[in-house]
Amino acid sequence: MYLTDRSAPVEAGADRGRRCGPGPGIAPVVFVLGAVSLITDISSEMVTAVLPLYLVTTLGFSPLGFGTLDGVYNGVSALVQLTGGHLADRVRGHKLLAGLGYGLSALCKPLLLVAGSLGTLGTVLALERTGKGLRTAPRDAMISLSTPAEHQGRAFGVHRAMDTTGAMLGPLAAFLILRAATGGYDAVFGVSTCVAALGVVVLVLFVPGSPEGPGKHDGAQPAEVTDDSAVTHEPPAGEGRPPVRLREALALLLLPRLRALAGCAALLGLTTVSDAFVYLLLQRRAGVGEEWFTLLPLGTAVVFLLLAVPVGTLADRVGRRGVFLAGHVGLLTSYALLLWAADTPLLVPVVLALHGTFYAATDGVLPAALAGLVPEHLRASGLAIVGTGQALARFCCSLAFGAAWTAWGDGPALAGSAIGLLCCAAVAGVVLRPADGAR
Repeated sequence: MYLTDRSAPVEAGADRGRRCGPGPGIAPVVFVLGAVSLITDISSEMVTAVLPLYLVTTLGFSPLGFGTLDGVYNGVSALVQLTGGHLADRVRGHKLLAGLGYGLSALCKPLLLVAGSLGTLGTVLALERTGKGLRTAPRDAMISLSTPAEHQGRAFGVHRAMDTTGAMLGPLAAFLILRAATGGYDAVFGVSTCVAALGVVVLVLFVPGSPEGPGKHDGAQPAEVTDDSAVTHEPPAGEGRPPVRLREALALLLLPRLRALAGCAALLGLTTVSDAFVYLLLQRRAGVGEEWFTLLPLGTAVVFLLLAVPVGTLADRVGRRGVFLAGHVGLLTSYALLLWAADTPLLVPVVLALHGTFYAATDGVLPAALAGLVPEHLRASGLAIVGTGQALARFCCSLAFGAAWTAWGDGPALAGSAIGLLCCAAVAGVVLRPADGAR
């Protein structure tokens, strides 16, 4: 079983897709969705950047309590992704579901101003992540359906680069607000609300309702699909097409290659320590002052921004399997440095560079790998299946890591995660090995 290393040939309609945007095979809708994600990520990352210190130092949460909330923040969306993906396919309303998701997340931002207990914060964060779960699969499906199969990695790289620009600007904005405002955290949450609302407005006004795939012009035929991706056939397009049934979406798990991809993504997610814990560990190891803590995500975002497009293009050319696994090797290296490296000024930039490289090699490459595995009318459902498994695994990792830190300390907790990641990466390397003659 292997990730889609080489894209299937496309017909003349794909040539039109290549000319439809500023880059090869990049449709205008990809850039518009990238702008929406950029604005939304400024809002989200403003909150994410201050949340660890706000919860641990201001509200006095223990590592276990923080791990629980962090797990909720990163894992609840998993329970909603399947619903969002299936509904988007069923009603053929990718923009509608994405808009509902972005809107719900925006409405939850001001509630952080009044939430002060574990239960209240958990509820607000769960609702905010519900919005993320609703929007992720429909948004990625719109990107995938607008892009020729051979340029999926580049298209997702462009989107993730724009998304990461927001992730880079969000912590910087939070840093500046905390230094300038009297009620620092409340000011961050308030500004975040306004920025999130702007993202919803851009989505409503500028994202088309139903982007057409690159192969649906000029009477062209859709791209060829090989191996077990042909098990589920796409019915004829048109208003008369029956709604996608839940059984049809779940039948995607019968595809061996998709099942292997989803399983390995979940397995690796079980040992992927959340960003917030990585930044807390880095702060402790390197002695980073609290006033500079919000800038740590900025380092990850800069590297992700610089590498997202070239790494996505590389994955299209040399194979997504190798790039995906190499990203986890980089993450494992960052764990090793946090555990055993000497306290030097280089520790912070090197760890953040490896962290950003990990995201560049995995965040866009994973959905790009689905392009040749899932038919168009089930694209959002397929993306949701893989994303759900990965998000649930990371939710479990946050809970386990927070409990291990509370019980044994941060060092043993990270060592256990590092050993687990090494074992899981070895298993994934075998399961996702290329077939004979494939890269």
